[in-house]
Amino acid sequence: MDEEFILPVRVAELTGLPVGALAQLRYMGRGPRFYKPTPKKVLYKRSEVIAWVEASAQTQTGQTALLGR
Repeated sequence: MDEEFILPVRVAELTGLPVGALAQLRYMGRGPRFYKPTPKKVLYKRSEVIAWVEASAQTQTGQTALLGR
């Protein structure tokens, strides 16, 4: 497997978002893409989490944050 899959707790460490906030983003269909190999297992690709964070780059404070879309 070439791509590193990570658990929500690791995504929380990378992004600074609480694990519960990641669950809310999944529920709302927002946030980084995730994978569910079993009904209770949630995984993310590390590269997709980084890309999602990088896509939220802003140049001024008045712009809409990615989480608010």
